[in-house]
Amino acid sequence: MDMDSGTGDGSGPSATDGHDWPTTDVELLKRAWRNEKAAPEILKYEVDLIRRVTELTAYVQETVDELMENGVDPLNVSLMEMELERTLFLVKSYLRIRLQKIEKYMFQIQRSADLWNRLSKKEQNFAKRCAEDMEKHLEQSVLSKLPDRYKSHLRQSITSEEDDMDNLINSSGEGEPIDLEANELYGIRYRSIKPLVESGQMDLV
Repeated sequence: MDMDSGTGDGSGPSATDGHDWPTTDVELLKRAWRNEKAAPEILKYEVDLIRRVTELTAYVQETVDELMENGVDPLNVSLMEMELERTLFLVKSYLRIRLQKIEKYMFQIQRSADLWNRLSKKEQNFAKRCAEDMEKHLEQSVLSKLPDRYKSHLRQSITSEEDDMDNLINSSGEGEPIDLEANELYGIRYRSIKPLVESGQMDLV
């Protein structure tokens, strides 16, 4: 079963003979997962990519079910199932990493229009719920006991993405700005390459 994941042109997945798993969107998903995992800030949600991969995995699951019913070679079916499980793991891990960042930086994200607009609608709702729960917790356990000038959850929330922007991270460049050579691995401060990561000229590893 050879399925083409497409490139976002709306053509959707297709099937022919063979059993190769599509690579285009799956590789893009791996790249998005690596970048999100390594970046100290939350990156822009890959809405179109996640939609295409979700559609692809649903299509593959239906195909696997049909092949099993028709008694197709169990080895071929098993290989497809393995690739399907790996792709689903990447999607879930990508989303989980983002939710963990939202929990950690919820107040900073809410204060920044740029960061807020990087979230999906569901992530924005999650961030609102997290912030409301944290405000209630701080009010009940801490803020009510402090002087009036300190009774602000924003004043007490000191964890910030800015503290992590100068962390050293590993990255591979495309050889354009700041004299980086393509396919080489570098240890460099995230702040200095942030625009390159956002533009897709550099991958984090």
